[in-house]
Amino acid sequence: MLELDHLAVAARDLEEGRAAVEEALGVRLQAGGQHARFGTHNLLLGLENGIYLEVIAIDPDAPAPEGARWFDLDSFDGPPALQCWICRCDDLGAALTRYPGAGDPIALERGDLSWRMAVPRDGVLAFDNRFPALIEWAGDAHPANRLAASGCTLARLVVSHPEAGQLADLLGPELSDSRVVFERGAPGLRAEISTPGGLRVLE
Repeated sequence: MLELDHLAVAARDLEEGRAAVEEALGVRLQAGGQHARFGTHNLLLGLENGIYLEVIAIDPDAPAPEGARWFDLDSFDGPPALQCWICRCDDLGAALTRYPGAGDPIALERGDLSWRMAVPRDGVLAFDNRFPALIEWAGDAHPANRLAASGCTLARLVVSHPEAGQLADLLGPELSDSRVVFERGAPGLRAEISTPGGLRVLE
């Protein structure tokens, strides 16, 4: 089975991403870390119900990776935007048998956190990056458990695509989450988040 794990906001620069998300949600982000394998770094925000939000960007001080970066960051341009949704599973190998187009399994770590993630060789996920990235955490350690409460809760995640029905049918047997809604339209993601200042939107 698949469970919503976190959301990723891409930015050309981490501080630009911080400013955009903090202005949109009215809360402060927390420190994240570096991902040596892909030459990226991030900031984090804890959401209720065991999920979190990350702002991720290319780390200008890190060596360039040998292959493509995850989340299609090599091609990302423009203002910070909700770029990807990530679902966790207990057995990434089994998930990739069901969804072979999700990418290749790559072992990763940051501090004492370790996980495996499916990353396409070109960094681009199926359905114009609207198919979720798949992740399997090792052990019980999870970023959401270490983040301070922000008072923010994901109310709804709208996944838009011209073939939204096909995407919903593909994920339906594995993903059961009333917060995730599929709508036909131009490829996009829209997160509706309840915050201490009311309902806010990230796109």
